[in-house]
Amino acid sequence: MSVLVYAETENGVFRKNAFEVASYASKLAASMGTEAIALAVNADTPESLGTYGIGKVLNVSETKLNPFNARATASMLKQATSETGATVVVTSSSTDAKYMASLLAGMLKAGFVNNVVSLPEGMNPMVVKRTAFSNKGFAFTELKGEPAIIGVSNNAFGTVENQVTAEVQDFAPRLSDADFGVTSVSVDRVTDKVTIADAEIVVSGGRGLKGPENWGMIEELADVLGAATACSKPVSDLGWRPHSEHVGQTGKPVASNLYMAIGISGAIQHLAGVNASKTKVVINTDPEAPFFKAADYGVVGDAFEVVPELIEKLKEFKAENG
Repeated sequence: MSVLVYAETENGVFRKNAFEVASYASKLAASMGTEAIALAVNADTPESLGTYGIGKVLNVSETKLNPFNARATASMLKQATSETGATVVVTSSSTDAKYMASLLAGMLKAGFVNNVVSLPEGMNPMVVKRTAFSNKGFAFTELKGEPAIIGVSNNAFGTVENQVTAEVQDFAPRLSDADFGVTSVSVDRVTDKVTIADAEIVVSGGRGLKGPENWGMIEELADVLGAATACSKPVSDLGWRPHSEHVGQTGKPVASNLYMAIGISGAIQHLAGVNASKTKVVINTDPEAPFFKAADYGVVGDAFEVVPELIEKLKEFKAENG
């Protein structure tokens, strides 16, 4: 019996969510009286998972798994589940992980629940709490049988250090040509920026910015905060910003610790995609903008006056406090 973790990597480096799921799995394993084992692919420093309570890492070196391949990864995890006797498999709730975990669930005939926000409420049977109705509520879902597959929501559990010495073992899964029936032809990546998926802070702009020429202050604010930049659907539809930055129900979901909406009215589709963020700050000239009803903090004012002043205050604060 064990808890198996899929620790996502990108170009050999663990993604932030890898440390979150490792933290979650080590706590879950401790409550079950068993060990947490991680599976990593082409990781440069697999032993670093020991910082988050992972005592054993199965390290796979396979160039065909870079870039990510959902079916091949699912096949690999199926073999690792059998090898380790895992009764629970823990992944993130990233787009890649959701796609892969669905395939894995089919292969194992296992129950799969994603967007889980906390450790199980009960173990016999296992009951987990997850977001539902576009993050407007929660559902308590019962997982029957073994193994159970849990997808942890981004930024829900956080990273919890629990230093142990990780034993790293080479793991060579048997992968066939059928596992690579679908492959990536090319991958476009945003460089030198914090990605929306990994960001703890997201600064987002809407049509209230009046044009793409005014996006400099959004990028400057994001740079000061160490944040990712994002936008509303109308902005990406107008071509002001790339579609990769579109957040909302029809774009990328956001579950950041801080979400700043500047010049965004707050259409229901946008709110549905960002409701999972822990703290929402809204800057808008319209005091009746729907977003204010969902905001934790709101500023009624002109973004062209408020944002530059906010940037200066943040720079002063950072200069004084290192």
